[in-house]
Amino acid sequence: MAASQEAVQNVMDLLLLQAAGGTGGLGIFLLLPLLFIVATFYFQQRKTKRWQEVMNSLKTGDRVTTGGGIRGTIISMKDDSVTLKVPPDNLRMEVVKTAVVSVGRDDDEKKS
Repeated sequence: MAASQEAVQNVMDLLLLQAAGGTGGLGIFLLLPLLFIVATFYFQQRKTKRWQEVMNSLKTGDRVTTGGGIRGTIISMKDDSVTLKVPPDNLRMEVVKTAVVSVGRDDDEKKS
């Protein structure tokens, strides 16, 4: 994360130097796409890191939704898969962890 902040700071320094160079506003317009790309990568990395933390903190009892729309409660976990109990017949399904698209914990539901 520190490397990303350094990169953003370096781009900002370049922008300030270019603007002070007296070449007019053209230099800033040439560097705007670069600034946009750096910002996009920075925010995508943050989002990926947060999602990875959520996936690593999965535990039994969490209610999850898969990419296929199946909702269930985690009853056991393996390295790369989770076993879900799916209502109404308490069907047990094993899905890979990457299929999980949203997580809702029981304590979160009790608060609301």
